[in-house]
Amino acid sequence: MAEVHVIGQIRGATGFSESSLFCKWGVHTGAAWKLLSGVREGQTQVDTPQIGDMAYWSHPIDLHFATKGLQGWPRLHLQVWSQDSFGRCQLAGYGFCHVPSSPGTHQLDCPTWRPLGSWREQLARAFVGGGPQLLHGDTVYSGADRYRLHTVAGGTVHLELGLLLRHFDRYGVEC
Repeated sequence: MAEVHVIGQIRGATGFSESSLFCKWGVHTGAAWKLLSGVREGQTQVDTPQIGDMAYWSHPIDLHFATKGLQGWPRLHLQVWSQDSFGRCQLAGYGFCHVPSSPGTHQLDCPTWRPLGSWREQLARAFVGGGPQLLHGDTVYSGADRYRLHTVAGGTVHLELGLLLRHFDRYGVEC
């Protein structure tokens, strides 16, 4: 079977109006993919930017996949959350990006968005916290349902991923 190694980090995030940010992440693949080692999902620590608006996480990602085909290439889904001084968490943005398909080191910028909600939900979010969230996480990368939502742009999550491909030539895929 062909193998893919994804080694890198979630460097941080910029452009969010909230402070004290953390990121929940996960990787989704097709049925032909098997995770040989690594963790399929995780969460960073909370960081409050002191200078500028960059929240630094430097959260490691180390995944090793085996696959029988290219269909269902891995993609990272991200949820950025903010935490207030009382420890309450509210959604700051959803985002996803495909893992690059060429070997080497890649710098990725993943834009995020969040559901806007009604004017009452927006008012409640401003004063009480919380706000609308997606019922199904796969809506983030399924275009049909996502484009019916009213959303507002969030910030950008910055990733650095290194990719190693092994045995793809045996299966007729040129790297």
